[in-house]
Amino acid sequence: MAIKKQFLKSKPVCKVTFSIEAEDAKKVSVVGSFNDWNAKKAPLKKLKSGTFKGTVDLEKDNSYEFKYIVDGTYLNDESADAYAWNDFAGAENSVVSV
Repeated sequence: MAIKKQFLKSKPVCKVTFSIEAEDAKKVSVVGSFNDWNAKKAPLKKLKSGTFKGTVDLEKDNSYEFKYIVDGTYLNDESADAYAWNDFAGAENSVVSV
């Protein structure tokens, strides 16, 4: 799992690329506070290497909670900036800060 951040000089936006190795998975999405936890808004594309990857534009100077959904299973990112407890889910969420 990995998170790559690219800050834009022309806009107050950071392009955040989420990637997760899931060679045997059929469907992977990243969901979070930036897309109302909607898996249809951020599907990741499977690369030939078996890694799923996708980029989301996030407003700078904010933190966002997120998780990956791998074939229906929610997973945190081990390279997240932090983790935050979520009472609704009854579990920790990954956090990315931009």
